[in-house]
Amino acid sequence: MGKRLFDVICSGLGLLLLSPVLLLVAVWIKLDSPGPVMFRQERVGRFGRTFLIHKFRTMRVDAPALGPQITIGADPRITRSGQFLRASKLDELPQLWDVLRGAMSLVGPRPEVPRYVALYPADLREVVLSVRPGITDPASLSFRNESELLARAADPEREYVEVVMPAKLRLAADYVRQASLVTDVRLIFATLGVLRR
Repeated sequence: MGKRLFDVICSGLGLLLLSPVLLLVAVWIKLDSPGPVMFRQERVGRFGRTFLIHKFRTMRVDAPALGPQITIGADPRITRSGQFLRASKLDELPQLWDVLRGAMSLVGPRPEVPRYVALYPADLREVVLSVRPGITDPASLSFRNESELLARAADPEREYVEVVMPAKLRLAADYVRQASLVTDVRLIFATLGVLRR
């Protein structure tokens, strides 16, 4: 109950205070490339229920037809505005709405697409999907340069499935087992600290 109240208050205040930034980003995206401002994608949430996650669009509209669901290095599908939004993580701000509506939490395991969740080991799947997914978590901090890491792999998709995803899952499961409001606040400040660099 305390975590949910914390999420509602913080996400509501965040949306209110950041509304001018959200508006400016939306206008920039619209001027930069054709297509919608928002990107919506099916992700797997708490108890395995799917939901639509919201992000600012950082890729061309036809991106899904041009490559994999993971982003690899200097992906040519990324727009000019998208490069900055991804680097600054501003593309994630619309997820404050997902937190406010109850599909996500500020802190929790990052939600994955169904295709990859189907590959989760049963024991880790049960743990990781027992809580609401979050905007940030320990795995997000440890793998903040994930696309560059995958770009160095001979087979990026295989590297993600066999190396990166299992490591992220272990970190997510460890978070779930030790989660508290105090650890959530620490992770939020750690995330903000990384973004300021």
